[in-house]
Amino acid sequence: MPHFVTDCSASIFKLQLEGSIIETIHAAAKSTGLFSEHDIKVRIRPFENYSTGNNVVDFIHVFAYIMEGRTDEQKMNVSKSIVKALVSIFPNVPNIGANIIEFENANYFNRNKL
Repeated sequence: MPHFVTDCSASIFKLQLEGSIIETIHAAAKSTGLFSEHDIKVRIRPFENYSTGNNVVDFIHVFAYIMEGRTDEQKMNVSKSIVKALVSIFPNVPNIGANIIEFENANYFNRNKL
């Protein structure tokens, strides 16, 4: 925890290597000071077929899944940090966004809790 799942147009890999994108998102998440570096998980799901506003233009959207308990300001800082970092390496990609989705402690379970 946390998980940063990134949907994007597959063609952005012509602009940056996949590993570079993963590193950029990881560094942005770490820079917020809210997460331990070793807990940050980043994945990318590229799409060959998609529509953005009835057009086919490059896009990147990061869905950040984090444990509940952060303030709205902290969550906005995570989204903003990720978007700013991605815009810095993709200055010409018109659609870059991020949002936060919270896990609830009451119903979250993983292997470490066994």
